[in-house]
Amino acid sequence: MTSTITDDQPSTTTAPTKDQSPVLLNDTRLASRARYWEEIDLTAGAEEPRAWFRSDAATLSLNGEWRFRLSPTADLPTDIADEAYDDSGWGGIPVPASWQLNGHGAPAYTNVLYPFPVDPPHVPDENPTGDYRTHFELPAEWDAERTILRFDGIDSAARVWLNGGELGVTSGSRLATEFDITSVVQKRGDNLLVVRVHQWSSGSYLEDQDMWWMSGIFRDVTLIARPAAAIDDYFVHADFDHVAGHGILSVDAPAGARIIVPELGIDAPAGEIIEIPGVAPWSADEPRLYDGELATSGERIPLRIGFRRIEVVDGIITANGRALLFRGVNRHEFSPDTGRTIDEATMLEDVLLMKRNNINAVRTSHYPPHPRFLDFCDEYGLWVIDECDLETHGFLPDEHDPLPGNPVTDARWRDTLVSRMQRMVERDKNHPSIIFWSLGNECGPGENLAAMAEWTRARDPKRLIHYERDYTSKYVDVYSRMYPTHAEVELIGQQQETPLEDAALDANRRAQPFIMCEYAHAMGNGPGGLTEYQQLFEKYPRLQGGFVWEWIDHGIRTKDAAGREIYGYGGDFGEPLHDGNFVADGLLFPDRTASPGLAEFKKVIEPVRITDVDGAIAIANLYDHRDTSHLEFAWTVESDGVGVAAGTLDVPTLAAGESVVVPRPAIAPVPAGAGETWLSVRAVLRDDQPWAPRGHEIAWGQVELARTARVRSVPRSGAIATDDRDIRLGSTVLDARSGALRELVGIPVDGPRLAVWRAPIDNDRSFSESPLETAWRKFGLHRIEQRTDSVEATEGSVVVRTRVAAAATSLGFRATWEWTPTDAGVRLHLDVTPEGTWPVTLPRLGLELVLPEALGSADWFGRGPGEAYPDSQRAARVGRFVSSVDALQTPYVFPQENGNRTQTRSLELTDAAGRGIRIIGAPSFEFTARRWTTADLDAARHDGELIRRDRVWLNLDIAQAGLGTASCGPKTLQQYELDVAPAHLEIDFERVG
Repeated sequence: MTSTITDDQPSTTTAPTKDQSPVLLNDTRLASRARYWEEIDLTAGAEEPRAWFRSDAATLSLNGEWRFRLSPTADLPTDIADEAYDDSGWGGIPVPASWQLNGHGAPAYTNVLYPFPVDPPHVPDENPTGDYRTHFELPAEWDAERTILRFDGIDSAARVWLNGGELGVTSGSRLATEFDITSVVQKRGDNLLVVRVHQWSSGSYLEDQDMWWMSGIFRDVTLIARPAAAIDDYFVHADFDHVAGHGILSVDAPAGARIIVPELGIDAPAGEIIEIPGVAPWSADEPRLYDGELATSGERIPLRIGFRRIEVVDGIITANGRALLFRGVNRHEFSPDTGRTIDEATMLEDVLLMKRNNINAVRTSHYPPHPRFLDFCDEYGLWVIDECDLETHGFLPDEHDPLPGNPVTDARWRDTLVSRMQRMVERDKNHPSIIFWSLGNECGPGENLAAMAEWTRARDPKRLIHYERDYTSKYVDVYSRMYPTHAEVELIGQQQETPLEDAALDANRRAQPFIMCEYAHAMGNGPGGLTEYQQLFEKYPRLQGGFVWEWIDHGIRTKDAAGREIYGYGGDFGEPLHDGNFVADGLLFPDRTASPGLAEFKKVIEPVRITDVDGAIAIANLYDHRDTSHLEFAWTVESDGVGVAAGTLDVPTLAAGESVVVPRPAIAPVPAGAGETWLSVRAVLRDDQPWAPRGHEIAWGQVELARTARVRSVPRSGAIATDDRDIRLGSTVLDARSGALRELVGIPVDGPRLAVWRAPIDNDRSFSESPLETAWRKFGLHRIEQRTDSVEATEGSVVVRTRVAAAATSLGFRATWEWTPTDAGVRLHLDVTPEGTWPVTLPRLGLELVLPEALGSADWFGRGPGEAYPDSQRAARVGRFVSSVDALQTPYVFPQENGNRTQTRSLELTDAAGRGIRIIGAPSFEFTARRWTTADLDAARHDGELIRRDRVWLNLDIAQAGLGTASCGPKTLQQYELDVAPAHLEIDFERVG
């Protein structure tokens, strides 16, 4: 058997020799320690941490079906370790997996609060405990001087036996643990491995990480042969001198090991410092890796070496001498079907999706990921903040009144916290993609964190140290914050942030680079305001970008009481304490399809900027380290969305940071009456890349070339007929008393009604400090009623005056609807005047119509193809787009306002035969079309609850409010709020087909 896995151990550690077999623990040692799972220093019997690698030494995966039993408490007899124990009454469970997703218990979600009483290090007696048993045989060819049993992840603590002998105890759920089993494993015949896993332990206080609480052996279990002359640990140091263009390579490894890199002509003893002229450096833009080997007579380890130098120079983070701008995301490991158990294909999919969407950095929130994910980051190119398996947020439900006993401030926990840091650093130290070690997340300040930083800096001085809640930046290398406002970010960029009381600390922090380790909370419909953040990043050198929270919605695939498939969130599994859908806050939906927020982020952070400058095309290369030779610039010209010309723009290769202005392509004159003519320029891949095929779009820009006056329908005089019941304007019919439509250009409709309500998005809801939804509902915007004051028909038009207001308030809106027949249909002039002094903004302002079910196809000229809102519309380009009404919907895990299309010049809604209605703006409008009401959307709690009705509800809006990011962060910027003010809408309706 060949190649699979090994793990953490510092190079200073000496492994046991043949005659130094490890001493096994025995039952009495731990059995005499009542409630050992509550001990602060819980891990016992494990090997020292070391690097994770694969070699030519044999491995044996123990993944597969194990016997399993779940008990409600932790205080259980240890007879399960006996070979004679009868487990025939147990069930089975896959390993790796979480038991809550395999029919044993239920997952639970909390963001901050611990789901057990806070009394560290104690946990409740009700402590679900899973017992695992499996049998294995070593292969006949197994050749090992020592045999290591490795667990890559067990949540939250485990006790391990092999063949009746106790190996030890492990905690640190997202950290690897190895046991030397040489003296107890049977080289021939059957071996019995038994693992007891406790859901709660002292370690649970360190793992409050805004994710589902799940338990079990959720990462790989592997046996690793350590042959004679094995390389148990090594540390690759691959520096890059960007001035000389030289690589500097050395490898810490056991005596006798050699480093071999054929491409560089290297075959030298490990430990030597080798200077290599002319190497290509590693960066996220160009992840150049050199393949090599580390070899002894007993083992050969493949190496992938990336030369790079990370420094802070004059307060700026640099890589290979160039400043970095992080276009990053935070990533939890998650699958809607397997929870935190992620296979390699899913890890690779995440990396490829990030690269295809212009993302160049990832923070492994809030724990070290599976090591293979980091291999993919090395190979495809992502800067990585590797974060320790540490968060104690539950001690800080109120930042100003913390609960007592926080482990980061309690000296008893110091060694445990330092050990967690050590296990991460040693495991992951050979990845060129990792440029930050992060001490953890949301623990508050504490001297134990300082101890973690001190150990890390001594062990690996070539990387930077990050921790966001050290607001003084006393023991870190970068000033990091979560969710500051745009205004505060600008002050920080200007080095004008609020000073610290300690002048020395203030000066130190002010000299540091600034990143936002979390910003732009991507919960539900949003985030808004990305453009304004990016403009600040590009304006002030100190602002070096940030990491959007977060990569993926953590919705668990399940079914509701009616049997409909939904993505479950907090509270859907019977948890008495939970944080609802706050766990669904990603740029990807749970099935890894992209949300509109990801499309917007990709556009905002595009590494090539294409703009119009004085009648020419300006192209700027915003890559940190890559030129544009891998791109070509395709252009098209469209008139009213119809293509009239295309070609390729001649653009010279631009080095990183360079820009150029090139002439527009020569095109034939635009004919009169062509409407709007737009030039689009797209930067696409010239050839296949490892992460995307030829033609994949990296960036785009649009320029309006010409606009001619549209030929509009002509009003028809004398086309109005009235009787006691109806008023007819050609094929449009109004109710003579209410002014409501019966038919619109021959199509039966209901309405129109003034619309001011939207189903609140997550950023409107109660997650924010000042939720807009609360204020909107207070003034009854969700329950307005319409009164008709008058209906007046003249020879040229029909004027309907209405008032819209809610019960219990005198505030309202006067609406004047003027209908004018035209030679092609009917024209509507809508004037809206607010009454009273409104203390709130509006969600939306426009009108709603109800159309026949058959009108299920949409064809529009405006911005698209995806949804857009005032502060999230960079990804929407001007063009002609076609969609079904069903496909216009965005399936947010928690239903909310969605599907808005902006700056729509014209819209056709038609049936299968092409018959329907055309709507033309003067100049434009916004629209949403859906098969359920806004009230349905407002009432639903899961996308699967939305039941298709037999009508189409069409909103034609003057405007909608922006999105912001207030579910966790700043509210909508003022310029994107929808103030209560007089407004006007003019649109023409025509029959199609």
